Amino acid sequence: VRSPLDRCNTGDNTPPIIHAKIVPGEKLKIVVAAKGAGSENMSRLRMMAPADGEAAIKAFVRETVEQAGASACPPVVVGVGLGGNFEQCALLAKKAMLRPLTDSSPDPDAAALESDLLELINRTGIGPMAVGGRTTALAVKVETAPCHIASMPVAVNLQCHAARHA
Repeated sequence: VRSPLDRCNTGDNTPPIIHAKIVPGEKLKIVVAAKGAGSENMSRLRMMAPADGEAAIKAFVRETVEQAGASACPPVVVGVGLGGNFEQCALLAKKAMLRPLTDSSPDPDAAALESDLLELINRTGIGPMAVGGRTTALAVKVETAPCHIASMPVAVNLQCHAARHA
């Protein structure tokens, strides 16, 4: 829609949301992630206190997936952004969700968190299409960035099982 207030359809699916990153080299790489509103609407961001710790991060991610239920079309891919500031954290979560299902973070702490979160989410019993089962998430990916000592931004971005990436 052209405006979130008047909700009038643009009729041509524009404008797109484009994020650019300048990197060394002479090549251009374009990654497209077509996201439906079901999973996108289930995404959340919380500005935690650093003292909340890793247990609160895990609880927030699990709670986000549980509240999403069938609306995110599980099994989902879960992107988690940790650190940065308010907007960077959300972009980190989106970037994490774009990673291949089979990789793990090169950061050992983030890789351990990915593994713990995948197990925690799959123990919820939500399952495919939220009708119960052992596979609620296909993967959990965590991206981190330095942040202010007084903050701990955490964002969760969900992608439905279709994971339309190109």
